[in-house]
Amino acid sequence: MSPTAVTTDTPKATIAGRRPVFPFTAIVGQEEMKLALLLNVIDPKIGGVMIMGDRGTGKSTTIRALADLLPEIEIVADDPFNSDPKDPELMSDGVRERVNLSEALPVIRRKVQMIDLPLGATEDRVCGTIDIEKALAEGVKAFEPGLLAKANRGILYVDEVNLLDDHLVDVLLDSAASGWNTVEREGISIRHPARFVLVGSGNPEEGELRPQLLDRFGMHAEIRTVKEPNLRVQIVEQRTAFDQNPPHFLEEYKISQEELQQRIVDAQERLSSVEMDYDLRVKISQVCSELDVDGLRGDIVTNRAAKALAALEGHTEVTVDDISRVITLCLRHRLRKDPLESIDSGSKVQKVFRQVFGLPEPEDN
Repeated sequence: MSPTAVTTDTPKATIAGRRPVFPFTAIVGQEEMKLALLLNVIDPKIGGVMIMGDRGTGKSTTIRALADLLPEIEIVADDPFNSDPKDPELMSDGVRERVNLSEALPVIRRKVQMIDLPLGATEDRVCGTIDIEKALAEGVKAFEPGLLAKANRGILYVDEVNLLDDHLVDVLLDSAASGWNTVEREGISIRHPARFVLVGSGNPEEGELRPQLLDRFGMHAEIRTVKEPNLRVQIVEQRTAFDQNPPHFLEEYKISQEELQQRIVDAQERLSSVEMDYDLRVKISQVCSELDVDGLRGDIVTNRAAKALAALEGHTEVTVDDISRVITLCLRHRLRKDPLESIDSGSKVQKVFRQVFGLPEPEDN
């Protein structure tokens, strides 16, 4: 049974009062990070992105820019979980019950949410809490939603994830993988949809994430401080121009932003029709095998990421180039680290990839 929806537009005052966000298409460099984020937005089942790199390299700026770039979504106005008024898989239990009763749902459109998870957050703050007294006294499931509820159908950003308690990282990864958050207390259980793109970032100098947790992030992007003086000047000038006159700067990038937004929408619609040749899938698994990657998560994520990139590039057949562009992002953090190894993990992935796919070594500049 399809729900009845009453759609209202987001108030113009809200739009006018929104703080300006640096445009995604104006960000210079950091191509690995931008590509990984775009692919996860196209296919959230890739499993999120871990971004490791130096401080001050624009990690949070890029993630906020991505959230601002995404098209508005329809949500049920009076539901705390950003439920989709049309897709039962993205509805909370309460909204689904209302749909079954043929109740008209108040619907509004709003920007995709980007939720920051503070470093000192408790499990209650993240998952939500159940008011036991109210539940016992009034016989209702009194639930106070947490950050996972707000992040549903959006982006959950955890800065310095390598400093977060391992148990909390486990909770986040479990929710991201299953798409649901379950809170249980004193025999009372409440669950709600929690489908979000999980983005973690950190500085490797401050400690690494445990390999078991790192492996569960779909992709791993490494970013470095830009060394090229001309690029550094360009980045500084871009930021200065934005800070001095945000409306004018945003107007300059309006067309490129709209074009990229449309590419994302088209890619999301095209994704289900993208095919990959069996021989390419076998070679991906051969690369994973020769790199001694534990489990099958590397195979699965590489397949998904290659299809998402094909969809973004506008074709329905995965090419070897698509695989080449994503395989390092998908596998570099799954390799067992040998302290005596002189070659870095990204180069090692590319070397084995070229051997398996029969590609020539790149010429040295």
